[in-house]
Amino acid sequence: MNSVAMLQNQVKYVNKAFWRNPASAFFTFAFPLMFLVIFTSLLGHHSISVSPTRSVDLSTYYVVSMAAYAVISACYNNIAVGLAIQRDSGVLKRTRGTPIPSGIYILGRLVHAIFVSVILVAITAAYGSLFYHASLPTGWSLIKFLVMLVVGALTFCALGFAITCVIPNADAAPAIVNASILPLLFLSGIFIALSSNAPTWMVWVARIFPIRHFALGMQAGFVGTSFNWMDVIVVAAWGLGAFLVSYRFFSWEPRN
Repeated sequence: MNSVAMLQNQVKYVNKAFWRNPASAFFTFAFPLMFLVIFTSLLGHHSISVSPTRSVDLSTYYVVSMAAYAVISACYNNIAVGLAIQRDSGVLKRTRGTPIPSGIYILGRLVHAIFVSVILVAITAAYGSLFYHASLPTGWSLIKFLVMLVVGALTFCALGFAITCVIPNADAAPAIVNASILPLLFLSGIFIALSSNAPTWMVWVARIFPIRHFALGMQAGFVGTSFNWMDVIVVAAWGLGAFLVSYRFFSWEPRN
């Protein structure tokens, strides 16, 4: 069996395993829409400034923010927690003892995570367009949006693999993953829009990490702000760093 066929089979297996855990699959798809409804209902439909020259309806802002959150959740949270559980239960160790190459197994997880991310973004965008009249990216804006989507998905997948290097066991996985991502979601303007009055330290902290840059790249396609390729470079740099950390420290065997 060639590598392409093995990858196809692995992606099918990962997809079946994903849908055979209906509670996890349900909340992966439900959380972005649930947060979208909650935030737009609580914070109203007034306009906010996304650039010095452009303002958009708050509901439109949250459509793209929840699309970004959906990608992060599907790629970072799901991969990190899932791998920690499989490592603790011995699944990863047994998998490495099978004929399937390690690279095919990892690539299968990546492809499936990106596949789920694209579906989540499409659902969130369609929901936002239908109920909040959010404009959808087209033409060159759509291409740049897809570039950021793919680069961001790959980066957060790599970060999901990297964070497992500091997770001691499966029980600690949800706490460590949420502690590492939730503060940055607030600081980066995913859950609460950063206004011009935001503290300077908060803006600088957000600029260090990839979430803010990923969100800005996604916003460019939806709300018409200028697309900055430096955002793509920063996100990709974090992905490369996470890949190197994973390559060096990722463990297939239980930590304890």
